Amino acid sequence: MQIKEESYQEQKYLESVIADAISMAKKKVDAVEVAINKSTGINVSTRLGETENIEFNSDGVLGITVYQNHKKGNASTNDLSPKAIEQTINMAIEIMKYTSADPYSGLGDRSQMAFECPDLDLFHPSDFNVDQAIRQAAQAEDAALACAEISKSDGGHFNSHYGIRVYGNSEGMLQGYRASNHSLSCCVIGERHGQMERNYAYTASRDINALDSAQSIGLKAAKKTVAHLGAQQVATMKVPVLFSPEVATGLIGHLASAISGGAIYKKSSFLLDKVGELILPDWLTIKELPHILKGVGSAPFDSDGILTMNKDIITAGVLQTYLLSSYSAKKLSTADKPLKSTGNAGGIHNWRLQSSNGAADFASLVKMMDKGIIVTSLMGQGVNLVTGDYSRGANGFWVENGEIQYPINEFTIAGNLSDIYRNIVTIGSDIELKTNIQCGSILVEQMSIAGK
Repeated sequence: MQIKEESYQEQKYLESVIADAISMAKKKVDAVEVAINKSTGINVSTRLGETENIEFNSDGVLGITVYQNHKKGNASTNDLSPKAIEQTINMAIEIMKYTSADPYSGLGDRSQMAFECPDLDLFHPSDFNVDQAIRQAAQAEDAALACAEISKSDGGHFNSHYGIRVYGNSEGMLQGYRASNHSLSCCVIGERHGQMERNYAYTASRDINALDSAQSIGLKAAKKTVAHLGAQQVATMKVPVLFSPEVATGLIGHLASAISGGAIYKKSSFLLDKVGELILPDWLTIKELPHILKGVGSAPFDSDGILTMNKDIITAGVLQTYLLSSYSAKKLSTADKPLKSTGNAGGIHNWRLQSSNGAADFASLVKMMDKGIIVTSLMGQGVNLVTGDYSRGANGFWVENGEIQYPINEFTIAGNLSDIYRNIVTIGSDIELKTNIQCGSILVEQMSIAGK
C-alpha cells in the first residue's frame, strides 16, 4: 500500500530531523529531548442526507525541551527547516533562563529508556477516498432514520487517521512508531408524545476492517434512543446501581487519575498513601497491558521515552503502585525508598479488569441487582479527586424483580469513590474494548439517588 511506504519514508525523515535537532542542542545545554507527533487523515460528517463537513489534516509540531543546571525550557515549531529548529532551540534556552531550578527536572532513567521497542501492529492505514467516507457516515445515519420514532439526526461521522510518533534525547535514544485510528459514529434524536431523547453509537479500531458495519451502528443508535423514550423520574432513595460498560470505564478512569504521580506529589488525591492497602474488593485485579497487538491503548514507550511494561495496578483489591512519570518518580522518591518511572508519562495503556469470581453477562447482573438503577449516561463534572466525593447527573433505567421496567432521567447519583470502589459487588463480561480502560458493567451495592 502506497500509504505505508510513504509514511515509512516520512518517519525516517522525522527521525533524521530529530537527530539533527539533538545534535544542535547538545552543543549548548546539558541535556535535551525532542519529540514530534504528526497526524494525517480525514473527518467527514453527514446530516439528514447532506454532507455537512469534510476535513483533511496533515500536521505536526516539533517540541524541544532543554535542561541546564536543573532548569528547564521548552519551545515548539511546525517548521522543520534547520534554521527554524535552531531558532526554536535558542528560544527554549532563553525561556529556561527565566525558570527556577528544579532538582527533579531532567531526562528519565537511561536504564528504562526504549532503545529497542516492540512492534505492536498498530499501523493499519485506510485508503478510503472522500466518497467512501461520506458513504459510511450516510449509511449509518440512514439506517437510524429508517427506524420508527427517530425524528431527527445529529449526524453520521466517519474518521480515519494515522499518526507518526518520534522521540529522541541526548542519551542516545531515538525511536518512532506509526499508529492508525478509525471510527464511525451516529447520533440521532427520537420523539414520542412530545418528549425527545438523544443517543448515539460508535465503533473504533486500529484496523478499519474491524469496525462494525455502518448499518449496525445506525440501528444501535436508534435502538438506544428509542429505549429511553417515555422516561420517568424516580424518588430520592438508596439503591444498588449498575454502571453500563460505557460509563463504567469512566468510573475506573477516576481511579487512574487519583493514583497519577502528579496528583500524589501535589497531595490532591483521596488515594494518597494508599499503596499496599485494600481499595477494591479482594476478588478484583487490574492489570496494565501496553503491548497488546492492535490495542487501542498500546504504545511501546511513553512521553518520556520510557519503555512501557506489563504491570499489576491492583492485585486482589490491593493498590500496587502509583502511575509515575520520570519527574513524579524523582519527586516522590525518598532516601530509603527510591522510585522509578512506571512508563505512564502521558497516560495509561490498556487497563484490564479481572475477577477471581468470574464475570456475569449483563442480563445476569440485572437479575442479581433485583431492584435498582442502571446508569447508561452521565452528565456534569461533579467528581472531587481530593476528597473522593462523587455526584453526577444521570440517565438510565429502573429495575425491579430483576427486569428493566422503564427508562428514567433527571436524577443524580452520589457517594464517595472510596466507598463506591469497596462496594463493587461484581463486574460484567460485556467488556468495552473501544477505550484504554477495558471493563464490563460494574454493579455497586448501594448509592444515593436524588430524584424528584
